[in-house]
Amino acid sequence: MSNSQEIGLTPHQVETFINDGFVRVEDAFSRTLAQDCRNELWADMRLSPDRPETWTEPVVRVGWKSTPSFVAAANTPRLHAAYDALVGDGRWLAPQGLGTFPIRFPSRKSAEDDGWHIDVSFGTENPDFMEWRANVISSGRSLLMLFLLSDVGPEDAPTLLRKGSHATIARELLPYGKAGATLRQLSADGFASTEKCEIALATGAAGTVYLCHPFLVHAAQPHRGTAPRFMAQPPLVPSMEFDPTLAPSPVQIAIRQACGLTT
Repeated sequence: MSNSQEIGLTPHQVETFINDGFVRVEDAFSRTLAQDCRNELWADMRLSPDRPETWTEPVVRVGWKSTPSFVAAANTPRLHAAYDALVGDGRWLAPQGLGTFPIRFPSRKSAEDDGWHIDVSFGTENPDFMEWRANVISSGRSLLMLFLLSDVGPEDAPTLLRKGSHATIARELLPYGKAGATLRQLSADGFASTEKCEIALATGAAGTVYLCHPFLVHAAQPHRGTAPRFMAQPPLVPSMEFDPTLAPSPVQIAIRQACGLTT
C-alpha cells in the first residue's frame, strides 16, 4: 500500500473529487517520461514536431501503448497513492499502459468529435458503440483519467469538464439498476441535464493527471494554440465487482450522496 500521508491526496483533494467529480494531480509523472511518450507517439503518427506543414488533420488518434515509458507514467508512487485514496486499496488493477490518445493539432477544420458525453464502461462487445453501457455501480471502470503528455494551456484544446455533473448522471442511472443504460439512452438530450454546470478546463503542465469520476460529463474542443496537444484518456479498471460489505470509496460516496443514500 502506498504511503498516502506523504505522496497521496489530501483530505481536501478527496472532498473536491467527491463534490466536483475530479481532482488535478500535479507532477504525477516526470516531464522526461512525458517527452519519451511524445517521441513514441510522433513516430507512430509518422509526423514530426519540426514540420508543422504536415499537420493537416485536427486530430490524429493512436490506440493503446504498453511500452515501458507509458507503463511507468501510469504507475508512479504518487498515482498509486491517489488510486488508493479514491478507489480503495486493492480495488484497482495497475494500468498496463496508456491509451487512447486523441492528439489534437492547431486547425481551422472541425474534428466533429466535441459532443458532451461520459465514457461508458461495459457492453463494449457490441459493434455499435452507442449501445455500450454504464450502470450506477460503474461496472468496468473505477476512474476516467486524463494524462497530459504535453503542456496544455487554455488555447491548446483542453478537455472541458462539467463540475458536479457526475452527481446528475448517478441519479439518472439509478433507475436502470445493474443492467445500466446505453450511451444512446444517456445522450438522447445531449446531456442537457448538466448544461448549467460550471465548466473547468483540464489544463496543466506535462506530467499532470486529472483523476475523474466515471460519470463526469466532458467534451473535446478545437485547438486554437500553436503546439500539438498530447493526452491519454485511459480508464482505471476495478479489480473486483462492487462489494457492499466494504467501506465505500470516495467514488462510491459521491454516487451515494447524489442518490440520497447514507454513506
